[in-house]
Amino acid sequence: MSNARATHLSRRGILAAGGALGLGAVLAACGDDDAKSGGSDSTKAADAKSKSGPWTFKDDRGTTVKLDRTPANIVAFTGVAAALFDYGIEVKGVFGPTTTKDGKADVQAGDMDVTKLTVLGNEWGQFNIEKYAALAPDVLISTMFDATGTLWYVPEESKDKILKLAPSVGVSVYDRQMPQSLARMYALAESLGADTKSARIAEAKKKFETAAERLRKAAKARPEIKVLAGSASQDIFYVSGSNLSIDLEYFKALGVNIVEPSAKALKASGGWFENLSWENVDKYPADIIIMDDRTATIQPADITEATWKKLPAVKAGQVIARTPEAILSYDKCTPIIERLAEAIEKAKKVA
Repeated sequence: MSNARATHLSRRGILAAGGALGLGAVLAACGDDDAKSGGSDSTKAADAKSKSGPWTFKDDRGTTVKLDRTPANIVAFTGVAAALFDYGIEVKGVFGPTTTKDGKADVQAGDMDVTKLTVLGNEWGQFNIEKYAALAPDVLISTMFDATGTLWYVPEESKDKILKLAPSVGVSVYDRQMPQSLARMYALAESLGADTKSARIAEAKKKFETAAERLRKAAKARPEIKVLAGSASQDIFYVSGSNLSIDLEYFKALGVNIVEPSAKALKASGGWFENLSWENVDKYPADIIIMDDRTATIQPADITEATWKKLPAVKAGQVIARTPEAILSYDKCTPIIERLAEAIEKAKKVA
């Protein structure tokens, strides 16, 4: 979502995942291939289950979707599709950041082969309704970044037409901790036929729990280490508060010393962030900076502002990636936890 677009999106615009607006670059046009993404043994289980029925799932809006059989034609937000892929569930189409300008997989596409995906829209506001209808969707699935059930990346202006074509399921990533959203995606995948009792998935869950304990111990051993969550655009540097975002809420619960923006600034943004000019980027001292890794934000290596380069954490090389829109599988969330744990364990006190 660009800065220009953010100015007239009101509530929807504010709810950029992780509280970071000002996405300075837009993504490339979507691919048109209709082939499905690669499968796994778990997919066979889903195929078998789809021939039976019925299927019922109560989503995080409190909406219960009932179908005669398990959905076979699934369309999902890219990050949701990537999570389901990790559980062996294939989708027919995706919408949201899927490919970069050079045609490679966006960070939110996970392990999916983006050349084999039907992409309905690669940028904010894009959703090809005709192509969506042609897929004969059984269900549409997305995440939600507010309390009112707004489906992420389903355009507000065309949502009524889109949602008439198939039932929808929303998984909340708003004002809760990461394990809660992980559990909901796990339950959804299981309902769709994933073999959640497999050794592979059990091991992935165990690794996540081990990583969480490592972060808890690191935070307890180094309470003096201040961690700031930032996101960069051309004109503004955004500092996220620890409330509302599933990763930051969880980090704080594990004991991480998160730098908090002013209450007044947070209120102005709906609780998500404070926007700073680059001249004021040093407002909050930090020992570690975790930076928004989404493709549409400016990455640390590309920031040329002198005030940024003078920050103690930057000079000390204590800047790591943050994933505000985590792919909700245990396999993908474990590295997020491990990365921060390692950074805290090794950090020098520089703030």
